[in-house]
Amino acid sequence: MTDKKKIKNIFHRGPIKASLIVQQVESHSTKTTIGAHEMFLGQVRADVINDRTVTAIEYTAYEDMALEKMHEIREAIFNKYPLTCLHVFHSLGRVATGQLCLFVFASAAHRRAAIDGCTEVVERIKAELPVWGKEIFDNEQHQWKVNQ
Repeated sequence: MTDKKKIKNIFHRGPIKASLIVQQVESHSTKTTIGAHEMFLGQVRADVINDRTVTAIEYTAYEDMALEKMHEIREAIFNKYPLTCLHVFHSLGRVATGQLCLFVFASAAHRRAAIDGCTEVVERIKAELPVWGKEIFDNEQHQWKVNQ
């Protein structure tokens, strides 16, 4: 596969802020060929595991490998769906429960392409990117959890 687009850095230190989401949506208002946007927002849950409550997740990644893989995924999605835009932001570092850790934003002329493209990107991120989340518990004990 030939690279059509530059590798984009999807990683964002800390939680994804609402202002970033608003900025992304607003920046697309001048793109009048777009008729649909689809978003996925991943949020850290306060899971209870073995009577311990998750208070945060510490995200790490093999960044270069993950960015290369995300580039491959992005190119495959653009080849499969008639998307106008596709933006991905994934947290690195500590993200507290209730905060956002993943933001995927797909735009297209029609809703079906935006919905399907966004859904497939989220599933592939979860399955294929070398990103890990270490759960931080209320009693400070840790447990590794892959792609969360």
